[in-house]
Amino acid sequence: MQPGFFDWQKRFEKLDRTGDPLLKLNTALNWELFREELEALRDKQRKSNAGAKPYDAVMMFKILIIQSLYNLSDEAVEYQILDRMSFMRFLGLHAGDPVPDAKTIWLFREQLKAAGRLESLFQQFESFLADNGYAAKRGQIIDASIVSAPKQRNSREENSQIKHGAVPEDWQEAKKRQKDVDARWTKRNGTAYYGYKNHITIDVKHKLIRGYQVTDAAVHDSEVFEALLDENNSSRDVYADSAYRSAQAIEKLQKGRFREHLQRKGCKNRKLTRRELQGNRTRAKIRSRIEHVFGVQAMIARSVVVRCIGIIRARIKIGLRNLAYNINRYALLTTTG
Repeated sequence: MQPGFFDWQKRFEKLDRTGDPLLKLNTALNWELFREELEALRDKQRKSNAGAKPYDAVMMFKILIIQSLYNLSDEAVEYQILDRMSFMRFLGLHAGDPVPDAKTIWLFREQLKAAGRLESLFQQFESFLADNGYAAKRGQIIDASIVSAPKQRNSREENSQIKHGAVPEDWQEAKKRQKDVDARWTKRNGTAYYGYKNHITIDVKHKLIRGYQVTDAAVHDSEVFEALLDENNSSRDVYADSAYRSAQAIEKLQKGRFREHLQRKGCKNRKLTRRELQGNRTRAKIRSRIEHVFGVQAMIARSVVVRCIGIIRARIKIGLRNLAYNINRYALLTTTG
């Protein structure tokens, strides 16, 4: 027997009672906010009116957001939309409606990449946050998180060439498309990681991401420090761990009239004084807020691995993850007061 309207309604009511997180996203945000920007992307890509009518641009963007929140592949998000009532309702789909397949989702994200629209969408939402009482306040915290990428099985000679910016000559075109020559190895706390870095700045009050940069994992955190400084924060206080502390960094902060709260580091010939240790503990209480951001991203997605090849696609995937975090965080702030 086919389920009727009231059967679906009862199911949704039960979902609401158990706390559907996607319902909070739809309740908190009018997604039409993004339509003009997304339609401009669609108009630029569509050269004629021939062929099948494309899926709604806002719905496609919402698919990318839930895909980023839960770290799903294109195939997995297609399956989840078909399988999960909560995903269907979030997207405004009914049981008989057509669902975009994995290829269509991939193509829409590629269009976003080619048009360079993600940064403007991120800034558009940043302006929306400011207009709705969530401007950056009480200072900023800067840090970076490693985003792992699938490890490449290359020879030592091939890795050496890639490290120096060259592509092995004997690689055929088909092989080149499957090889990530942009990701790099790095070590943190004695453990080796391969992939990229998500460098972010958040505000202290709301724990919202105010800016980001994506690099390969080998880039030192301090190299993008200046690019991440947020001039729009209501406070000039800047918090960061000891990796960012250098005479050059402090000089840049002073020139920008920022107040530095960078963790101090001792060395073999000069240990930190009791006062410096206490200062580190005081700053750490505030700086730890950025760890909550990375923790939430990893907890919801259940993984920090990025499934793509090359830094251009990694920037889109990680940028979408940061925007999805902000939208989810906004929904939480508005529903909890």
